[in-house]
Amino acid sequence: MSKTTYTPQGRIIEDENQGKVLSDFYVMFHELISSRELIWRWFLRDFKARYRQTVLGVLWAILMPIITVGIFVGMNRSGVFQAGEMKVPYPLFALVGVTIWGVFSTALSSACSSLINAGPMIVKINFPKISLVIASTGQGIVDLLIKAVLVCGLMLWYGIIPDPVGVFLAIPAIIPLYLLTLGMGFVFSLASGVLRDIPNIINVLLMIFMLFTPVLYVPPEGTLLYRMNIYNPLNYLVNGPRELLLSGELICFGGFMSFAVIAILVFFIGWRLFYVAQTKVAERL
Repeated sequence: MSKTTYTPQGRIIEDENQGKVLSDFYVMFHELISSRELIWRWFLRDFKARYRQTVLGVLWAILMPIITVGIFVGMNRSGVFQAGEMKVPYPLFALVGVTIWGVFSTALSSACSSLINAGPMIVKINFPKISLVIASTGQGIVDLLIKAVLVCGLMLWYGIIPDPVGVFLAIPAIIPLYLLTLGMGFVFSLASGVLRDIPNIINVLLMIFMLFTPVLYVPPEGTLLYRMNIYNPLNYLVNGPRELLLSGELICFGGFMSFAVIAILVFFIGWRLFYVAQTKVAERL
């Protein structure tokens, strides 16, 4: 037997467990949509705070990938590091990989600390906490846009004209990576409220996973690293957009689509957990 209740926000269906789930998801979506202006405000605050009192400002977003790629280019040319065979110049290959990887690493690192940084405000003011996490991940998108300028410049330097269709498809191909990051960000932001070491642990793990994931190299077929990366979702979600941008085709289409679906599931699961646990965790901030 079902019961329908009308509230100022709309209709909520109450039908035992099913009705509860339907009403919760309705509130979750309503909370997300109603928080769009607040998300923008938090994003601007984080963006200004990130580059406030810095000499170079947003140029740090360009300098860091240049330094990272420069180190690996030098190691590759000296024989210390073997990047493998690729169809484009290695500096361009590495820069595009670092640029896409930054969506995951920068956004996840920022999301982990989002609730902790706003601890006093969360205790005093009642507002949708989801807005803090989503706004913090916007820093990864900003870095992507800034580094994209550098990628375009390097393509002009090498005289490479990307396939327009590949470029058009590469942009939405980054969405699964962002959804995976956001879903994980929801969970780790809650965990950070309980254990303050989580952000530092995540930053260390991000460095390890960047070396494990083929971001700066092409693993030789048949090796242990190659076989392990078959089950690494970041391998497909990072290299998929890079393949579309540089070659105009998605080589591992099946793997990319499979892990894209998993990324969407991680997003919804993380979102649901955050919705259920945010109040309890806020009490510990």
